[in-house]
Amino acid sequence: MASPVKVVLVTYPDGFALEEAKSLVDSADRTSVAVFTQKYLNHAQYGLGAGKAEEVKAAVEESGAKQVIVDEHLTSKQIYNLEKLTGVQVIDRERLILDIFYSRATTTEAKLQIELAEIKYEMPRVRENAKLTSGGERAGKGGMGERAVDVKFRDLKRRMSFVQEKLEEARKKRDLYHQQRLKTRMPVVSLVGYTSSGKTTLFNLLAGEEKQTSSSLFTTLSTTTRAIDVSGKSALLTDTVGFISRLPTYMVDAFKSTLEESLAADVVLLLIDASEDLRGIRIKYNACWQVLDELQVDRSKVAVVFTKYDRLGSDDLVARLGADLGVSEPVAISSTSGYGVHKLKTMMGQRLKQAGG
Repeated sequence: MASPVKVVLVTYPDGFALEEAKSLVDSADRTSVAVFTQKYLNHAQYGLGAGKAEEVKAAVEESGAKQVIVDEHLTSKQIYNLEKLTGVQVIDRERLILDIFYSRATTTEAKLQIELAEIKYEMPRVRENAKLTSGGERAGKGGMGERAVDVKFRDLKRRMSFVQEKLEEARKKRDLYHQQRLKTRMPVVSLVGYTSSGKTTLFNLLAGEEKQTSSSLFTTLSTTTRAIDVSGKSALLTDTVGFISRLPTYMVDAFKSTLEESLAADVVLLLIDASEDLRGIRIKYNACWQVLDELQVDRSKVAVVFTKYDRLGSDDLVARLGADLGVSEPVAISSTSGYGVHKLKTMMGQRLKQAGG
């Protein structure tokens, strides 16, 4: 097995941002040999300031790092300038997340969704990249005098249309499945939450499955559905891709077809890792609601569940956490010890009964 690629990481001087950036790097099978922080990563030339860029260059030379990862969106020009300065590949936050998606995708639909996100990432950069790499001159291609950049752009548009058609076919199949489910009146419970909030662990516990779980981000990219028993009645349980802060709209759009299954669910369980610090919990909680609101999920269907109670171990802390987030009657569970799972099932049963399931 190849050793992880050595990288120099540049992120924000904020505890939450720093830890998440490191987790992204680890999840992408890379290892940080040096970490730099800067308050602003929107400087025109490099994203980071010129002085910080020189420090990064020195760290690359000293450590033998093969890549520089900047925890923010960078323009083609900023990437080009930083690569020219450091002599190594530069990857921004969006490209890093796409790389992780690629390594995690197992189903055809997940691969199509990632390809769509990739195309949307590349399209705005095509013309700028051509200017930068050709010194402003765009070489023609073919007897028609077409510019290479225009050919590339049209190729991306064709690929995007093809991928969108395939995803639309998958959506229609899912709609058909949904219509069949409505005929059988089988209620649906959907698990949503920040990446690494414990969704798949809870899914395995409730469904008797052995889906892969990991501390890495984005272990689950594809939607999985299984039949479970809730208060003596059959229901369908769905596990979905995890959310993350600062996820660009085009990435949410790429996964919309599977995330929209949350819209069709009778009950949506929003899982929150209660073992983290309060500030991190607030950021993740708000990021989750941002995605759910973007998907127009009915808030009355959503029940907040605090996970990893075994690491917290206090009902008082759960109550205080619920009060801080404005969550009434919070349910706390531990999928590891089984604490609170019976209460969760009872709540699911009550919610499904209210929903007519």
